[in-house]
Amino acid sequence: MPEQSAGMPRRRTVLASAAVTAAGVPLIGSAGQAAAASGSGGGAATGQAPDRELRKLLGEIDADRIEATVRRLAAFGTRHTLSVQDDPERGIGAARDWILGEMKKYAAVSGGRMTAELQSYIQEPASRIPVATKITNVVATLRGSVTPDRVYVVAGHYDSRVTDVMDATSDAPGADDDASGVALVMELARVMAKRRPAATIVFVAVAGEEQGLYGSRYAATQFKAAGIDVQGMFTNDIIGSSRADDGTRDPYTVRLFTEGVPTSETPAQANTRRSVGGENDSATRQLARFVSDVGDNEATGMNVRVVYRRDRYLRGGDHIPFLEQGYPAARFTEPAEDFAHQHQDVRVEDGKQYGDLPEFCDFDYIARVTRVNGAVLWTLAQAPGTPREARIVTSNLTNDTELKWALGTEPDLAGYEVVWRETTESEWTHVIKVGLTTTHTVDLSKDNVFFGVRAVNRDGKRSPVAFPLPGN
Repeated sequence: MPEQSAGMPRRRTVLASAAVTAAGVPLIGSAGQAAAASGSGGGAATGQAPDRELRKLLGEIDADRIEATVRRLAAFGTRHTLSVQDDPERGIGAARDWILGEMKKYAAVSGGRMTAELQSYIQEPASRIPVATKITNVVATLRGSVTPDRVYVVAGHYDSRVTDVMDATSDAPGADDDASGVALVMELARVMAKRRPAATIVFVAVAGEEQGLYGSRYAATQFKAAGIDVQGMFTNDIIGSSRADDGTRDPYTVRLFTEGVPTSETPAQANTRRSVGGENDSATRQLARFVSDVGDNEATGMNVRVVYRRDRYLRGGDHIPFLEQGYPAARFTEPAEDFAHQHQDVRVEDGKQYGDLPEFCDFDYIARVTRVNGAVLWTLAQAPGTPREARIVTSNLTNDTELKWALGTEPDLAGYEVVWRETTESEWTHVIKVGLTTTHTVDLSKDNVFFGVRAVNRDGKRSPVAFPLPGN
């Protein structure tokens, strides 16, 4: 594709030095005129308010349905990956079949847009898998109506465990870890099945997480082998309780774990990063900023606490296999955990109840986390895709910054915005509207700040930011 389409003007923004104040540089329009003062961080400059369509969607998320799903999953006794697969009442096979049945009910009202199916393979003996075992993911796909090849994935794991990770027979209700995440995925599938997203959304209940991320690794490798353009993946794991082990509650915060240096980074990419920076500008970090922009507001009722770490100490989730394949992926989890109700045998000891039981879940909290995910996924699916081939021209030594990117293919694409921030800022603080073009020059040194590019459609929905790499 040419660097600049015929008839598209080359744009330039001149930042007047007189406009610089202690509060920062104001927004500059494409004609070089100040448009409005920028925010001071926290997504203030790039936040996207929920529209009427999204508010209606979020209003349909039902805490009672979520509770019923968590309790039904816990009632299968154990959902251990090595548990029985052919018993209709107990074990991972019974849970698998029930989830599939529910997903098929949602798909039945989608007008043919949603399908639900099993994704299975045989895992040969490996770590925590002593014998060849069938591992099955339940996958519901809501096909996009405009750009169906652009895909977003939301997942939770339906397997469970007790203290001994190899104990496949004891009761392992797994209410918080991770019936809560599966209930979120299923509720979003139910609510969105009746709608028509522009891009494709895939809802996945994976197995094998507790044994070593087996189900999600298979799903991620299948996406990669098929050349699927997954532009964002979220796992929801342990999102069921707002109560910490000391009894304190934080019912309006959810953590989002996001890596900086990409898991899949090549030596050449590492050399570039060391040269020009970008440790805080991976595609996953841009996805996290997008989550803050659209999911942290009064419509969800939640504060998204972004954590600059791939996952918690000594732990790992189903986003990691997607990161290994080079996909942007992040993990939602509750604000502080109560370890008496994770990975524990169900028992009473010294008067204290142990075990991952439904009575320790906060179903209103799960519903709010579901709204965060819903706001993010729906906005991603309705907005343009992340700009491709974003680069910052470095062929000459100059004190300005020339940016280039590839023109998107969305039929409702309206234009682009350049964003920037000081290198010491964590959030984008300034936005420049540049119109429907594939190049823009800013009178600001690329040596001093970080730049990004995002796409805008005719409805005003904005994509995640693309961080430009050096090029020509």
